Amino acid sequence: MAPTVADQVRKAAPAIDSVVSEYCAGYLSHLERTIATADLSSEIPFVRDLLLNAGASAKAVGTLCEGLLATFGPLQEDALKRAGEGTKKLEQALVIGAQRDGISSVGLFGTPVDLDSISGRKVDSKVDKKKLEKAERKIQAKLEKRAMKFVEYEASKLISTQTPEDYDKFYMEVNPLMLGGAAQGKSKDIKIENFDLYVGAGQRILSDTTLTLAYGHRYGLIGQNGIGKSTLLRALSRRELAVPKHITILHVEQEVSGDDTPALQSVLDADVWRKHLLKEQEKITRQLAELDKKLQESEDGGESDGMRSELEVERSELDSTLTDIYGKLSEMESDKAESRGASILAGLGFSQSQQNNPTKSFSGGWRMRLALARALFCKPDLLLLDEPSNMLDVPSITYLSNYLQGYPGTVLVVSHDRAFLNEVATDIIHQHSERLDYYKNSNFDMFYATREERRKNQKREYESQMAYRKHLQTFIDKFRYNAAKSSEAQSRIKKLEKLPILEAPEEDQTLTFRFPEVEKLSPPIIQLENVTFAYEGGARTVLKNVDLSVQTDSRIALVGANGSGKTTLLKVLIGDAEPTMGMVQRNARLRIGYFAQHHIDAMDLNLNAVGWMAKMWPGKSDEEYRRHLGAFGITGTLGLQKMELLSGGQKSRVAFACLGLTNPHILVLDEPSNHLDTAGLDALAEAIDKFEGGILMVSHDVTLISRTSKQLWVCDDGHVEQIRGTIEDYKREILAKADAAGVVQQH
Repeated sequence: MAPTVADQVRKAAPAIDSVVSEYCAGYLSHLERTIATADLSSEIPFVRDLLLNAGASAKAVGTLCEGLLATFGPLQEDALKRAGEGTKKLEQALVIGAQRDGISSVGLFGTPVDLDSISGRKVDSKVDKKKLEKAERKIQAKLEKRAMKFVEYEASKLISTQTPEDYDKFYMEVNPLMLGGAAQGKSKDIKIENFDLYVGAGQRILSDTTLTLAYGHRYGLIGQNGIGKSTLLRALSRRELAVPKHITILHVEQEVSGDDTPALQSVLDADVWRKHLLKEQEKITRQLAELDKKLQESEDGGESDGMRSELEVERSELDSTLTDIYGKLSEMESDKAESRGASILAGLGFSQSQQNNPTKSFSGGWRMRLALARALFCKPDLLLLDEPSNMLDVPSITYLSNYLQGYPGTVLVVSHDRAFLNEVATDIIHQHSERLDYYKNSNFDMFYATREERRKNQKREYESQMAYRKHLQTFIDKFRYNAAKSSEAQSRIKKLEKLPILEAPEEDQTLTFRFPEVEKLSPPIIQLENVTFAYEGGARTVLKNVDLSVQTDSRIALVGANGSGKTTLLKVLIGDAEPTMGMVQRNARLRIGYFAQHHIDAMDLNLNAVGWMAKMWPGKSDEEYRRHLGAFGITGTLGLQKMELLSGGQKSRVAFACLGLTNPHILVLDEPSNHLDTAGLDALAEAIDKFEGGILMVSHDVTLISRTSKQLWVCDDGHVEQIRGTIEDYKREILAKADAAGVVQQH
């Protein structure tokens, strides 16, 4: 028995929603019955597009359509001959929203049709109209959901490149004002299912992924450099992923730009809706004053009743709008905003006098702290933080960590700082291989142990299955054509086909940094005696009476608040700045390798790594430069790409590679952990341990300090002194001082 048209459709698209396939089958069966009046040139493509949109195989649908044309063509010719008339063309195409008998039909096909007037004649239909509409709505919803599955994100302009007006508009679009209980009772959990995420020219970073964030949890998002973590945060912050509208979002990815705005006012302005309502209040109050003046003048001048009436109506409308604004400001507790903002700034280390200083007067680290204060002041339901510790000092990170532990909303933070994640995170999300893996109730250390156990189990399962597959395949290959054993061979073939396909478990990325061997030097190596430093014309002395000694066996970590003089001290030590008073002694043969905090600024990003090294440190062959770069994970073609195309972590590796070209006796490192992922940090710590020369390092990474340093020096108010105890003791001292100062956190 030959398959019917409906059977052909079901065979061509077996995996799609049955509502779609049955609809197409019924439609084609109807077409077969009315073949004499059909327009095959539009009907067949219409069915084809519907099946493709529902997810059917393009190849199978193409074959189906060719078969339909081959079947319907001769049928139509026979029908026309019997009817003795030419084919009537459809004058209308199917559209969304066709009206028939007062019923609005949701079109599946993009164009409307009056089915009762096709070809100018009445067509009796036995279809239940309500069921048809329900089925069509269901299909349309599925198609829309399928379309929403693929979200392509193109890197957006950073906030620093926008004007304040641009940012205010963006903020109000992303976070609509919801007062009066508009969001009350709605869940603030986030679940975005089955989406793809792209960046740039079609580079996919997530495939068929589900993002789940439970309200009130703090998630650490981790993964290798360049895997797409920041892209995911930006897509969320701009609602390019389907975050419910009633959930407010704020993304902190960079420091506040400097201008004349006082720090406290900058924090208050972060709540754009409050700022907008206050401006409207001021504007309407001014308009009301002008209207009152006009009304008084109209009474004194004997103006007509009609004119006074118009003025009174206008005044009444403005008065009503102003009352509404008062209500909204009261609901958001606008009158308490200034005290709350000041409290948050104090909690993040801003003194009362600093809160009134213009933002342009602060260093980069303090501006990043200000950006965090703005975010905490807004109290978003979803707080997104991208490497917040990169530009913060140890005291700032301690404040932030302590604050976030009591944050009432959801936090999603990208960070490679293990100590920070151990303190802050309640859950870990691992982004890799275009997917997200969840580790519930885990900080970083728990994640690391659990992931390693998972990987071992996956490896054992994979190796066991591969051995079993090999055993089955060996038997099949040996007895496939043996008549006596053919049934057993077939049985094993079926077993082999039923085995689930397992992928080999991912191997952890391993990097190895290698600094060169060190020549011996006789002490003293570097000695600072009673050093004082102030920039020319500076009102403040940056360093005061500093005594410091660095030897080839030193392992010194220098910590302190941003702006306390740490980087200045390094510059004096390496000779980039001369002390105002005091003496600096250096061994005449001493070579220093200096890693600058802003090392990228010194690179010519238009050159590749090999070319730049050859330009700055000539005398070697390209092969030698490439081999040297390979010791820091810049392998293959990475050394030949323009450096502007490298990630931040890869640029840092190039900078570390350059340190070794001078064969240094001492490494002076200013914030070396910035931009490095977990593998890079492990490689750096190991390389420092193996380096036979001296180390003086400014760092905020508690884990790196703990692993590599033997001495802890604190820079505070221009003074530098060694403290006893560990970095953890120093953090506890910071919190104790904050408590003693009466700093109260408000959430």
